[in-house]
Amino acid sequence: MIYELLKLAHIIGAVLIGAGLIGVWLSDLRSRQSRELVRFSESVRNIAVFYDGVVVPGAIVLLISGTWLIVEFYGGWNFISIPWLAGMVFLFVFEFIEGNTITRIYFMRLRRLTQEALKISEFTPELEKARAENVPAFTHFLDLPMLFLIITLGALKPDNWSMFIVGSLTAIVLAVALTLFIPRLYPWMANQ
Repeated sequence: MIYELLKLAHIIGAVLIGAGLIGVWLSDLRSRQSRELVRFSESVRNIAVFYDGVVVPGAIVLLISGTWLIVEFYGGWNFISIPWLAGMVFLFVFEFIEGNTITRIYFMRLRRLTQEALKISEFTPELEKARAENVPAFTHFLDLPMLFLIITLGALKPDNWSMFIVGSLTAIVLAVALTLFIPRLYPWMANQ
């Protein structure tokens, strides 16, 4: 019974992370569309709400349930010899670190710069510069493809590293393409 409960908790954690990341994704796209500071500010606030209120709790549930599953049912450190499980753990750790460093720091700075801009009721040059940064955009656009790869590894349980490698490369290419393509949808941003 404990296995089923841990698996349920793990699925709930994955659903929370997925829902939160989709919310962050849509809020970010909305912020890119907005030329009005108040609407932009609301989108940035929604990013924080989704991230802190849904993604982080989901990650904590996944961390606890996943660690417990690995220790109890997959031999602890022996998980390294199971490609699908080791790949899931590696990608989760990578996304956890990236999400709590580059992406989180960027969105916190964006929120602070937005609050400063609201005080003078116009986009500041610092806020415009932050909106145009590529590295945080890339890591942000990498989140969902990596989550889909983690879920794919858990669902299909491949017995070799091929899916992990091909999936990782695909996720990176997709994130690069989105980083280059999405800003072109809103060319006015480049002119400010």
